[in-house]
Amino acid sequence: MALIKSVKGISPKFGNNIYLADNATIVGDVVMGDDCSVWFNAVLRGDVHYIRMGNKVNVQDGAIIHCTYQKAPTNIGNNVSIGHRALVHGCTLHDNVLIGMGAIVMDHCVVGSNSIIAAGAVLLEKTIVEPGSVWAGVPAKKVKDINPELQKGEIERIANNYVMYSGWFKE
Repeated sequence: MALIKSVKGISPKFGNNIYLADNATIVGDVVMGDDCSVWFNAVLRGDVHYIRMGNKVNVQDGAIIHCTYQKAPTNIGNNVSIGHRALVHGCTLHDNVLIGMGAIVMDHCVVGSNSIIAAGAVLLEKTIVEPGSVWAGVPAKKVKDINPELQKGEIERIANNYVMYSGWFKE
């Protein structure tokens, strides 16, 4: 069973049809929508500020979502995939976003809808990613505009697959 802890009297809140891996950790002021999944060794720490997640968000193995005390909460929209070992910290991810494996998104970044942050990319503090773009590198820079095939073939496919995968673990 996942480790779920209250912090300062505030407990995580979960939507319907969620999956929490046995060793996932969710603490404090975390609110999660429907059809979300938090995978093995992932950590969501709503201890120093809040974390809000929409519907159909998957937080893959070893990913960390955190905030900065009294300065930077984390807001995540709908249909968002956060790849293995990614770090999402005190930022805003709008709808239909893919954060690649091992990527880092720092405080006060805003990732616009229908965007991809490539594996291993580092978005420096206060970076603004315009909707419909792909960013890569260290520090991350825009590499191209996203095309509809990439949006449907990657962003939507991965989010939908993680809803399916989570069902395998509920049987």
